[in-house]
Amino acid sequence: MTSLAHGRHYLAIPGPSVMPDRVLQAMHRPSPNIYEGELIEITETLPADLKAMARTKHHVAMYIGNGHAAWEAALFNTLSAGNEVIVIMTGLFANGWADMAKAMGVTAHVLDFGRRSSFDPARVAEALVATPQAKAVLMVHVDTSTSVKNDVFAVRALMDEAGSDALLMVDCIASFGCDDFRMDEWGVDVMVAGCQKGLMVPAGMSFVFYSDKADGIRETNGCLSRYWDWRPRTNPELFYLHWCGTAPTHHIYGLREALDIINEEGYENVLARHRVLAEAVWAAFECWSQDGPLELNIADRALRSHAVTTLRTGAPHATTLRNWVSANAGLTLGIGLGMATEDDPKSDGFFRVGHMGHVNAQMILGALGIIQTGLVATGLPHGHGALEAATRVLAGQG
Repeated sequence: MTSLAHGRHYLAIPGPSVMPDRVLQAMHRPSPNIYEGELIEITETLPADLKAMARTKHHVAMYIGNGHAAWEAALFNTLSAGNEVIVIMTGLFANGWADMAKAMGVTAHVLDFGRRSSFDPARVAEALVATPQAKAVLMVHVDTSTSVKNDVFAVRALMDEAGSDALLMVDCIASFGCDDFRMDEWGVDVMVAGCQKGLMVPAGMSFVFYSDKADGIRETNGCLSRYWDWRPRTNPELFYLHWCGTAPTHHIYGLREALDIINEEGYENVLARHRVLAEAVWAAFECWSQDGPLELNIADRALRSHAVTTLRTGAPHATTLRNWVSANAGLTLGIGLGMATEDDPKSDGFFRVGHMGHVNAQMILGALGIIQTGLVATGLPHGHGALEAATRVLAGQG
């Protein structure tokens, strides 16, 4: 078969996401003066817009690093060796955050709810009662591996019912800018996010949002890290303290442009766009799932993320499909990250579709069309009517 992959490749993975040309152009410049002028002025505009997206009036510290850096910063400012935390695990990433806490000498009580559902409130309530000494509850809003979306406010309610004084700490790396999140309204004390998904900027910056309560704990927890300390970064006496050194100059330009793009669209419209595009993806896969092995990993629509969708096909069909659409049609789908089993050690039976950030209807419909082409080309049985179902959603008739 003649390859049809030439031209602009579409990276439809759940981050790093598609970057707008405006962001790339904003970054394509010589290094600026890092001691005075435009860069300093631009940096001072970032916190207000970031906090508006997080729906918080509290604080945000910016870090040079990926989401794992934000994880560690959040832990270092709030926990000490010998502390205990409860971890709500609904996929790969909560477990990763728990492992990082363990490396600090923190005891992590991990509640594993599998990879196909959200948490069981009864089990969380039981853990809160059984572990009144817990200093924090760690959870992921949207797990990028399973694509489940967890009810953060419900966890806060369970903590309040149990009389827990623990901090509620939430990973929003996959959901920030895609799924609605309300830090103050939902009673979240610490939230971490990254720049490479809903914010549409190359990977390399991360953010920790924190409440006054969390900052008060930082005052007494014996944090010894000059680098991870969030307070100098939040209200620096000198510009370099934002970053504990040299600023991420070009990421600052890119982030400012990305935030401008979001503000021009209007954040409520951004969230609405992600919802409709996600529903179009679900509509297509629900049709394809009517025949053959393909199925959505999360059955309940209310628990699905608007940023990423995880699919099951059984091994080796997902890898076969991913390889075909990449080589022959210029579409890259996400691997089955964190979904390995004893029978499928390489996760060849899973793939993911990212629909986050700088994505519109024609991109999603094009991706779905190529997935259908791949299903036909690889001989994977599937139901019919998928593209029609997706178009009805996009047309406002779904």
